[in-house]
Amino acid sequence: MKRAVITGGTGAIGTAIIKNLIDKGVEVLVLCRKDSQRNSNIPESPLVKKAFCTLDEIAEFDADGYGSFDVFFHLAWAGTTGEARNDMYLQNLNVRYALDAVKLAKKFGCKKFVGAGSQAEYGYVKSKLTATTPAFPESGYGIGKLCAGLMTKRLAEKLGLEHNWVRVLSVFGENDGKNSLIMSLIERLKSGQTPKLTKGEQIWDYLYSADAAEAFRLVAEKGVSGRTYVLGSGSEVPLKDYIIKVRDIIAPEIEPEFGAIPYYENQAMYLSADISGISADTGWRPVTGFEEGIKRIIESL
Repeated sequence: MKRAVITGGTGAIGTAIIKNLIDKGVEVLVLCRKDSQRNSNIPESPLVKKAFCTLDEIAEFDADGYGSFDVFFHLAWAGTTGEARNDMYLQNLNVRYALDAVKLAKKFGCKKFVGAGSQAEYGYVKSKLTATTPAFPESGYGIGKLCAGLMTKRLAEKLGLEHNWVRVLSVFGENDGKNSLIMSLIERLKSGQTPKLTKGEQIWDYLYSADAAEAFRLVAEKGVSGRTYVLGSGSEVPLKDYIIKVRDIIAPEIEPEFGAIPYYENQAMYLSADISGISADTGWRPVTGFEEGIKRIIESL
């Protein structure tokens, strides 16, 4: 891979992918919104170029003058939090945008399309997630991701592109949204506040963003076309343990108030990835421990 296109390049995974590609000498074209305040997150490098393009502009984007690319990473998605996750019209639009992205990948001369899916595609499962675990999504977001993965695969095949869909579990890292559990927890502890939390009994799987980025790059280069991969650390840890580790690093004297708030309705209580598939095909394994990832985030703030 010498040249790549990416959408959704301003978040934790997107910026980490761009950094990873820069380190490997890959030229990157980042498609981003002109008015996004998060564009400052995009790594600066002679290898990185930006082009302004919203999701609803992908279908009409003029690819002329940019040259040919090898891989198209599609991470951009509207309505990922709050009530928007169950806005069925918006999530349906996301499926269309993903299909538009496949067509744009073809215009750019890409050989492969790699899309970012989600654990939300599965619904509530009490076992390790694999590519063949039955998917019964509960949210509009999960339904949209599942549809996008299946439909982009069919369109890519029709257009002669290789295709991989990466179902991401919980990723944490620099440039993550400020309302994510990890980022909000860090902010509260750094300011001396006592976090109010659920009981933290959920069994969870957190993966550091740099490791996720390496996985995406290896899938682009070595992933078997047509396959879906599940991406996580592969480790099962109670959420309370993750929280205590963050507390111990930042403010050991603070006692989080576990059980101060109730679980969300239909709260997922078990989330763990079986990473044997992606490891077998690409050789990828996570290398960054949770504590090390937290320390890197703190250093970046």
